[in-house]
Amino acid sequence: MAIVLGGLSLYLNRDWFAKNRIQIYDRSRPARAVLRRGRADDSAIDPIVFGFDRKLKLTALKVIPICAIETNKYPLPVWSLVSDSNSLPIKAFTYGMRIPGMRSAVEGVRPVALEPGVQYRLFVEVGAIKEQHDFVPVARSE
Repeated sequence: MAIVLGGLSLYLNRDWFAKNRIQIYDRSRPARAVLRRGRADDSAIDPIVFGFDRKLKLTALKVIPICAIETNKYPLPVWSLVSDSNSLPIKAFTYGMRIPGMRSAVEGVRPVALEPGVQYRLFVEVGAIKEQHDFVPVARSE
């Protein structure tokens, strides 16, 4: 009887043993008429904001086109950041932005402009936890 009750207890409380998952979402919004370094934003897509279900101290993130993942064993990311240990907790960020406490994985490399209608995958690491999220940028709305 004790074994049955122990098994039932483990079954009912299985969430205690589940991996600590990160919920990731994305949204696109039309850009406002913002000037960057004296010129208008000429991106082909609406800005993409990624968010989480809670504030996280990211240790790494990268964005890779899904077609590159499907055809290459070691695909190159279009954006890749790492933290040496001092990233600040964040709940949301925009593609390509500077995230406090993180730096480009390859010195001097800037994020590549995303193409509308192309599928990409965002990889996020928070310590030992790794998650991914697929998204498709929306063509810039006027």
